[in-house]
Amino acid sequence: MRAPRAEYSYTPVGRTAYGVTPPGFRALRVRIPLGTGGAVFAAAARALLEWRMHRAMGVRLEADAGRAAPGVRVTVGLGVGALRVGGPCRVVWAVQEERRAGWAYGTLPGHPQRGEEAFLVEHAPDGAVRLTVRAYSVPAVWWTRAAGPVLPVLQRGYALRCGQVLRRLARE
Repeated sequence: MRAPRAEYSYTPVGRTAYGVTPPGFRALRVRIPLGTGGAVFAAAARALLEWRMHRAMGVRLEADAGRAAPGVRVTVGLGVGALRVGGPCRVVWAVQEERRAGWAYGTLPGHPQRGEEAFLVEHAPDGAVRLTVRAYSVPAVWWTRAAGPVLPVLQRGYALRCGQVLRRLARE
């Protein structure tokens, strides 16, 4: 399922669904083991689709719906007080299948980055459950451009933290 392409601050939209990074964008791909078995998968999928992973990380997240679905507007906020950075996004695609669940959001005008980030939980045939975070992005404002090589390190750290938090939520 896909959301309408209108309003996004970048093109092409939706490539995270295929693991493709468009030319000119910086790629991120991180896989984190969450555990094994159907119960871990079900709990992780639910926590991911219902925004609980992000909120448990301390991300301020406001969404038009209680669950990820194409077209849902999401505003994420990182930081505290006057140092909080907000970013408007819209869910591009979402999937909930027997062995895969996840979604991606794309940036809207006003976000400090331009691009897309996807979160996908998969239950492999061997029983392993993993979170994959894929993204492609470029800076959209002067201060994200000025961050230079620090920004990809921060993005990777954020993705790894997603995995740690989701692992904990899936085991609770």
